[in-house]
Amino acid sequence: MSLINVTNLTFAYEGSYDTVFENISFQIDTDWKLGFTGRNGRGKTTFLNLLLGKYKYVGNISANVTFEYFPYEVKEQENFTIDVIKEISPNSMDWEIMKELSLLDVEEDILYRQFYTLSKGEQTKALLVAMFLKENSFLLIDEPTNHLDAESRKKLSNYLKRKKGFILISHDRSFLDNCIDHILSINKTNIEIQKGDFSSWWENKKRQDSFELAENEKLKKDINRLSKSAKQSSNWSHEVEKSKKGTTNSGSKLDKGYVGHKAAKIMKRSKSIENRQQGAIDEKSKLLKNIESSDSLKISQLVYHKNKLVELENVSIFYGDTIVCEDVGFSIEQGDRISLKGKNGSGKSSIIKLICGKNIKYTGTFRKGSELRISYVSQDTSHLKGNLTDYALENNIDESLFKSILRKLDFSRIQFEKDMSSFSGGQKKKVLIAKSLCEKVHLHIWDEPLNFIDVISRMQIEQLLLEYSPTLLFVEHDSEFCKNVATKFFEL
Repeated sequence: MSLINVTNLTFAYEGSYDTVFENISFQIDTDWKLGFTGRNGRGKTTFLNLLLGKYKYVGNISANVTFEYFPYEVKEQENFTIDVIKEISPNSMDWEIMKELSLLDVEEDILYRQFYTLSKGEQTKALLVAMFLKENSFLLIDEPTNHLDAESRKKLSNYLKRKKGFILISHDRSFLDNCIDHILSINKTNIEIQKGDFSSWWENKKRQDSFELAENEKLKKDINRLSKSAKQSSNWSHEVEKSKKGTTNSGSKLDKGYVGHKAAKIMKRSKSIENRQQGAIDEKSKLLKNIESSDSLKISQLVYHKNKLVELENVSIFYGDTIVCEDVGFSIEQGDRISLKGKNGSGKSSIIKLICGKNIKYTGTFRKGSELRISYVSQDTSHLKGNLTDYALENNIDESLFKSILRKLDFSRIQFEKDMSSFSGGQKKKVLIAKSLCEKVHLHIWDEPLNFIDVISRMQIEQLLLEYSPTLLFVEHDSEFCKNVATKFFEL
């Protein structure tokens, strides 16, 4: 066991006025299984890069371990997998490698296949095995679940549960709960560490938020009451002070000394109330700084003139002569929220492309309602570039509504001025979802919409789908999201 010490860390990107971190300090035990959470764009990947020494910063980071970053870039993709692993971890023995792979239910034959021929899931598992075998290493694991199917996620989570000495960025709640024992969160104004899993952290956060909101309301009432009292006392003091220049109703001589003393006493009381009021204001200003805005989203889906929108019977899809999937049969009716499940490569994206009208070779019966309008969110975000205003114009959507949705998904106004190519992966996905929510359609089709998207935004999207019950076909490997949202499941 050793410690990673972060002391007075301050960092901003070159040419930027915004500091990503300002004067933060904390310690990490190298034996922890540390989950790392925070909304998109808060600096999670940036912090990992600071640990790796990629950027210059103010402050100090000290550690007695070597940091290893995942995803690891394999330059020689044509090499056999065994050679890729040995390059990362030169001292690992063959039996150790095979033992680790068996824990992930990966067949040994992948070791003697060229690395580029492995599936994304197999590549992820092979690289993590190599990195955990490397001596004196502390792993920085950045979103390993992207593009992994539900079964692969479960196996990877169980594997990480056996390990220690890592920071794991993931937005999959079930995945985190299964394999971490501490959580590091980047909040609006600070960074904090708690013992426990994601769910315990979230419960603590909700309790803290509720307490702060209640205190805020209480102080707001105190400020209003004290403000009225201070004003009233000030008026009394002013009126008494004025009376020094007048006479009593009886005509007797006015005791100006007494009146002045009384005025001063009331003024002192007024100042005391004002000080208490300012104290309440100062106390109030300390609250709510870390409460995340998660305003509800809205969707206004068009109603289709028939109950059944799409129907597939015994559909098989081909690429060339290769069958991608066969004998697929299901229908989409008004109000359905269908989770399309299956291992990677089972044909989920092909089914979606067929429904969206792509030219795909198939057999069987496929019916789609005439004039059916579909909004599609793809896995790919690489095409996003330029500014948000032009993007809204090009896609014929209401710019103010589009930006309003992005604000609710934690976009700052400064973000609106930036080029989309500079956005984080999660922010790019939010752009696609916001666009989809703005489109007037009968059916929404989302292909892995939550990749890179932070947990709080996932919960907002869940709430939207539960509240408005749009017709939706989606592919998503976040088991908690699927369980909460889907009305039907269809597995390929």
